[in-house]
Amino acid sequence: MPRTDDDSWDITESVGSTALGVAAARAAETESERPLIKDPFARVFLEAAGQGMWTLFSSRKLPDELTDVDPRLRARLHGMVDLMAARTAFFDEFFLSAADAGVRQIVILAAGLDSRAWRLPWPAGTVVYELDQPKVLEFKSTTLRQHGAQPTARQVSVGIDLRQDWPTALQQAGFDPSVPTAWSAEGLLRFLPAAAQDLLFERIDALSPTGSRLAANAPASEPPDSAELQQQRDEMVRVREIAARLFDTNMPNLQELWYIEKRTDLVDWLSAHGWTASQETASELVARYGRTLPDASDAALRSNLFVSAHRLH
Repeated sequence: MPRTDDDSWDITESVGSTALGVAAARAAETESERPLIKDPFARVFLEAAGQGMWTLFSSRKLPDELTDVDPRLRARLHGMVDLMAARTAFFDEFFLSAADAGVRQIVILAAGLDSRAWRLPWPAGTVVYELDQPKVLEFKSTTLRQHGAQPTARQVSVGIDLRQDWPTALQQAGFDPSVPTAWSAEGLLRFLPAAAQDLLFERIDALSPTGSRLAANAPASEPPDSAELQQQRDEMVRVREIAARLFDTNMPNLQELWYIEKRTDLVDWLSAHGWTASQETASELVARYGRTLPDASDAALRSNLFVSAHRLH
């Protein structure tokens, strides 16, 4: 279903279901022979949610019906797991580096099923604010509580749509805008219109004193080739039909959830606003962690840029 300005979702619906897809990729990587990352809670989320389109990522063997329709599907899913593993490692290392530098205030935007507040070794006194749709955060907190998990930092949930006035909600929850903060925007920006992305970073900038840090994975400023996107859309129609029947669920069309638009160059914008920023492509990131992206991987995923920034003044 196409996006609207005021749409909302539960964890198994629309944008929420993509968090389960990412959790499935983390579970597959965690359970692999040589895991790049370890997320002991990823499988817990999948078991709580039940079967869905995310099952594709954690299936040890794909049904022949799917691979007959799209012989490249296995390579695509493998590439997705490698990319999600590298992405997870990138943000893990970002937060641990910020903590080593003395940053004790953390904000995870569009937290989804991010479990870093429960699995990273945070220094004493760290506060982790998680922002997302209320139903998504409630699913996560309930699932972890039932599993007996305890946060490794002081974790604060802020249930709000990031298209609304989240800075006010964040400060009402205890956030201190005078304290250096480490921000993450992981798996978020493609689900925002270009204008909403600009507003998001204007708000982050206004809440970030000297010493703050930022990490994001961002769509390239120019959208992927429309012909390639259309080809991938056509190839996935039949795959979604079969997967919906095999897993008794509706498989969302990711391209209907994304806003594929021309965007502000994030590194240029940050550099103009007092941040020192750098970026690497998805292929460069994956290669840095000893993995590769297959040619069959989605154009939109290959076009991801991974941005790191430090506010110096």
